[in-house]
Parts: sequence; structure tokens; C-alpha cells
Amino acid sequence: MRWQNRRLSDNVEDRRGGGGGGGMRTIGIGGGIGGIIIIVLALLFNQDPQQALQSIQQGGNGAAQTESKAVTGSSDEISRFASTVLADTEDVWRQLFSQMNKNYQDAGMVLYTDYDQSGCGAAQAAMGPFYCPADEKVYLDLNFFNEMEQRFKVAGDFAMAYVIAHEVGHHVQNLLGTSRKVQSMRSQLSEREYNKLSVMLELQADFFAGVWAHHAQKMQNILEPGDIEEALNAASAVGDDALQKASSGRVVPDAFTHGTSEQRMRWFKKGFETGDIRQGDTFNAPNL
Repeated sequence: MRWQNRRLSDNVEDRRGGGGGGGMRTIGIGGGIGGIIIIVLALLFNQDPQQALQSIQQGGNGAAQTESKAVTGSSDEISRFASTVLADTEDVWRQLFSQMNKNYQDAGMVLYTDYDQSGCGAAQAAMGPFYCPADEKVYLDLNFFNEMEQRFKVAGDFAMAYVIAHEVGHHVQNLLGTSRKVQSMRSQLSEREYNKLSVMLELQADFFAGVWAHHAQKMQNILEPGDIEEALNAASAVGDDALQKASSGRVVPDAFTHGTSEQRMRWFKKGFETGDIRQGDTFNAPNL
């Protein structure tokens, strides 16, 4: 991916080196590999996924807050990369929202180490990257990318860009009101029925990540050979079926919350090939 020497986002807070814990109020959207595994294991053992996540999150209680630093040209390479990708998402989504006669409000990003405090409660590295709609920020422990490579054999800078773009996709859903509509239905549905809605939400975020890649390529010529394959490999690695099989040796479709490897790759690819946000209605797709 061509990303060096380009604009850095002004919306990144570097809190690495410590953080604050706290009780959970609202679960963030789009937890990465760690979050998915926690949910899958909880469902397999008939536990409440929210309680499982809460017990993980509360491990950070009582820690001291760390002062945020801005990401600048003198920061380390990985933080500059994350800031550049966020800047690219800002450029793309500002343009697309303008075409819809809407104003795009930039997402924030918090880089932290091990645990921190979010508007949705404590953030912990075990949860993976997630988006918090309460403060409209993406929370990212950059060590997650090492875990992707070491545990799941997913490498490449565009694989990392896909992860960030997916979480920003949840921000887009928040601005459009989609995530609130889904959340409002939680108390009306069974766990199985709500899981299906969750899958639709996650696949749409994958689609939005593909839409971002489509337009970022047009605007900035960011892609190098193999980049899309890197993103597809990342999408495949975090499919519910792949993670369930790796963690328990069996697949439980009713417990899916993010979609299968095939679905995640297909929807990212559709977004990349079309670049058309109107084609990402996963909630009414005849063949999800």
C-alpha cells in the first residue's frame, strides 16, 4: 500500500503506555479477532456474551489515565500508518456524504496499549479493535496487528488498513442511523434472531471498507499488487466459521455474529468493485 509521506489525520489520540479502566456501559461495535473469540466461546458454553466481555473489560479497573499525544511526522511508523489510513477514510467519506447531501463527521481514533477508557466503558486489547458509538471513536491496540500475523497468519499493510476501514464503516453506520436501529431491536428479538442482524451489520461494514478502498484508489492511487488479496485474507481469517473451528473444532451457525469467511470476503469485494454505497443493503439482500 502506498501511504508514506501523505496527510495524517488530526483525529488520532496516541495514549500508548497506559490507560484507564472502568465499568462497561455500552459494548462497542465491531470487536476484532479477540472480541469475536470471546463471544463465540461464551455462546458455546451457554454464557451471556455481554457478561463475558464485561468480565474481560473490568480487568482494567483502577488504572491511571495516560495523557494523549498527537501523531506527527516524527511518530513511529505504525502510528503514522494508522493515522494516514484514517485520513484516507476522512477524504473518501466526506466526498461520498457530500454526494448524498449529508455532512460527514470525522471518526476519532485512540491508539492504546493493553487497556484504556472509552465512551463505551473499558477498552482492552483482548477485545480487538472496536468502534464506540458513544464517543464516535475507533479504539485500537496496535499490538493487534502482530497477533494477526503470528496467530492467524495474516500479514501486509493493506490487511491492517482493512481492519481500520471496517471499524470506520461502523462509524458510517452510526452517522446514517443504521446501528441505532439494530441496537433498538435487541430487546425484541431472541439471541439467535439478533445474531442475524449483527451479521448483517458487520457485513455491511465490510462492504463499506471495500467502498473506501475503491474510492481511495481513485483519489490517491494507494494500491500495490497483492493489496486486495491481503484484505481478503484478513476478512477470511476473522470469519465466524474459521474462528469457531479454530477455537472449538466445530461450527455453530446460530452463534455467528460477524459472518462467515466467504461472506466477509464477498461483501468487501462487492464494495471494492462497485464503489456504490447504495449496493450495500445487507439487511434486504436476498442472498446474504
